[in-house]
Amino acid sequence: MNQPDIEKRVMHAHELHERGYNCAQSVACACADLVGFDEATAFKATEGLGGGLGGATETCGAILGGAVVLGYATSHGPRDPHTKLQTYRLTSQLAQRFKQKNTSTICEELKGLTGGPVLRSCPGCIEDALRMTLALLEDAPRP
Repeated sequence: MNQPDIEKRVMHAHELHERGYNCAQSVACACADLVGFDEATAFKATEGLGGGLGGATETCGAILGGAVVLGYATSHGPRDPHTKLQTYRLTSQLAQRFKQKNTSTICEELKGLTGGPVLRSCPGCIEDALRMTLALLEDAPRP
């Protein structure tokens, strides 16, 4: 994917977040078309993942949205359960890259809700997770 296309998707994700989409929805909806599912389905599938998993401020929703996209891209579904390892590998890489850049993958830590400094804003997390997801999709095996 070329840089202008990436920037367009980042802007779209930010627009979605400004319209009230959660972090997971913003990431998943910004790249759903790349993996063959529509934005409405991505919205529904990731609704409970925002706010660090249903508002629990656990794993960052932006990472979870990226994980949904990576799973949809690589899974063969129940006909071939062996793709799970590929999906786990890509999702693990997403989490590792995100943590390397932002120090944490935990929503409350990223947002500074634990008494520490703000490590990354939600828009920043959305951008990072989206860019990382797009990069991983480039090399992802497809069904």
